[in-house]
Amino acid sequence: MERLQRFGSLALVLSMGLAITGCRRPSSGADVQVDGSSTVYPITEAVAEEIRDAFPDIRVTVAKSGTGGGMKKFGKGEIDICDASREIKSGEAEVCKENGITYDHFMVAYDGIAVCVNPQNDWCDTLTVEQLKDIFKLDSPIKTWKDLNEAWPDEEIKLYGPGADSGTYDSFNEQVLGKGTKIRTGYTQSEEDNVLVNGIAQEKYALGYFGFAYYVENESDLKVLAVDPGDGNPIKPTMETIREKTYAPLSRPLFIYVNLDSFKEPKVQQFVKFYLDHTAALSKEVGYVPVAEEIAIENQDKFSKLTSGGSEETESSEEASEPNA
Repeated sequence: MERLQRFGSLALVLSMGLAITGCRRPSSGADVQVDGSSTVYPITEAVAEEIRDAFPDIRVTVAKSGTGGGMKKFGKGEIDICDASREIKSGEAEVCKENGITYDHFMVAYDGIAVCVNPQNDWCDTLTVEQLKDIFKLDSPIKTWKDLNEAWPDEEIKLYGPGADSGTYDSFNEQVLGKGTKIRTGYTQSEEDNVLVNGIAQEKYALGYFGFAYYVENESDLKVLAVDPGDGNPIKPTMETIREKTYAPLSRPLFIYVNLDSFKEPKVQQFVKFYLDHTAALSKEVGYVPVAEEIAIENQDKFSKLTSGGSEETESSEEASEPNA
């Protein structure tokens, strides 16, 4: 692939190997097993594609059952790495602790949650955070576009959004609904973002949300809305507004969580090193914003400490994030 040409010297670096060896759970045929966030999936899959070409002996499988779904497997020791579009929850960290799973995490990119409508929608260009809350909260009185604005069509809003196992679902609920406000039911939900994209692209009166990269990939079939956080200054998600964090409050960091027992395996280490060395280029290529230079340096420092035998287990069950709404 063309991407591989940029990484010509990588084989020399990684072929030297990494120092730590150790035992880990039985493999199902892959050297590195990844599952979790569908938002982080495009980055991880791009990394996996490149490392397959550079190192054919490293077998990588990448699935996308949502951050919550991935964390369930991660806490049982069934996968080596969990892609996550939010921080680990306290309950998930407790499961890891109960099962003797130690872990660390790396921030790999920034993302914005894109709120999208059908391209035929010529009446709505902006929504406020408060309007989004009114639309998605449980027992919402908002049923039609006219309920939002008297000048808009008297047509039912067809809603699409991630399922409850998705980190995007958690992030949206936390930033838009807030603690104590439950989300409505009875609309199309899926951990598979392409299901949401296709639904909105085919329904004139649709509205939904998902990771920014899925909007970028399907820009011709979608219309992205500007979001007004409440100051009268609506902002659309772009690479620049996400990087500058002016697209608020729907910008967020993305992570990979690594099982430290799995990390003792040289091929898992090679995959993580490859990931950290090239996530800036690959995340941008698939529609995300690379982390700031200081974060990239922190990632490399953490990796070096882990490979030298140090452990920087990041969260205990007491320190992890509380479950979102």
